[in-house]
Formats: sequence, C-alpha cells, structure tokens
Amino acid sequence: MSYSIVPTWRAITPELQAELAEFWISNKAILDPERAKLRAQQAVCVLRDADGVLCGVATAFLQIRPRLRQPMYYFRQFIAPAHRGQQQALPMFKAACEILEAADREQPRALGVLMEVENPGLARVFSGVVGARTGAVFLGYSPRGHQLRAVYFKGAKLFQPAPLRRRQPAPGIVKAPEKAPAA
Repeated sequence: MSYSIVPTWRAITPELQAELAEFWISNKAILDPERAKLRAQQAVCVLRDADGVLCGVATAFLQIRPRLRQPMYYFRQFIAPAHRGQQQALPMFKAACEILEAADREQPRALGVLMEVENPGLARVFSGVVGARTGAVFLGYSPRGHQLRAVYFKGAKLFQPAPLRRRQPAPGIVKAPEKAPAA
C-alpha cells in the first residue's frame, strides 16, 4: 500500500479539524469530541493512503517538564489499527521532527522533540541509549513509568531555565498533631 505524509503544522482548516476529530473518535483513540477538536490544532502531519483516506496523525505541543526545565515539543502519534504494521511510524516521526525543526528555525521555541514511549513493544525496540534509527536519546522515565526520549534540533541552545515550582501539599491533608509529652 502506498502512503503519503502531509505537513499540517499551523495550517489546520476547519475541515481538517473535523476530519481529525472524527478519525480519533471512530478509532476510539479520543472519545470526547471537544478534546479531539482541541488536539487537532496540534497536528504536525497526517498520514494518508493512496485514496487520500486519513490513516494516522502526529501531534505536538510545547511543554516544559520540571526535570528538564526547558521547552520541548511533546510528541504523540496515532496510526489507525488497520494501517499498523505498514512501516509508517518511523517515517512519520522523522517527518514530524523535520517539520517542527524547520518551523523553529526562525524563532526558536524549543530544544527539540520529546516523546514518552507508551507502547511496550516499542519500548523493547528502544533498548539503546540513543535510538539507532531515530536518534532519540534516552532521558529517563516518566512518572507513569514510560521511557522519555528526546530528539534535539541541530544547533539547539539552552534557554534560561524555567523556574522550579515548589510542591504544594495535597488538599485536605492535615499534619497529625504531635503527642504531648507524658506528665
């Protein structure tokens, strides 16, 4: 089967937004229509088959993770189950990284692309510190226990570190009073 990867970054039409929302809902990837419409605004590129049917989408949004304290594009990718196994995940990922890097050249906003590897099979493939086919560098694990990996943009320079946030106690937790000394 023949596929094409179409750039969509910062060029989401109302028609594409509706098509993406329906794609996620029909594939049970995102069930809430409003959330799907919002996610559609983050589309970097889409995957289409030879007939132009939407088969996959890569999205990204700017995020600062507390441990990094640097802005990164948090990357997500979804390919419809009927189109998995067609060797399109890697080309789509690479295309998305290239699109984001090109868009970032004029006005740097991020160091690169950050991904959380949720798929257990993919996590087994990513056993090297640097991904042989992706160049994605292992950073550690997310709070959810998934690998975090980054692809840095060529020539990226550190930004001023984002301020650290102090942890606030969970609401409703009250410190137990200390016992009074015995008399």
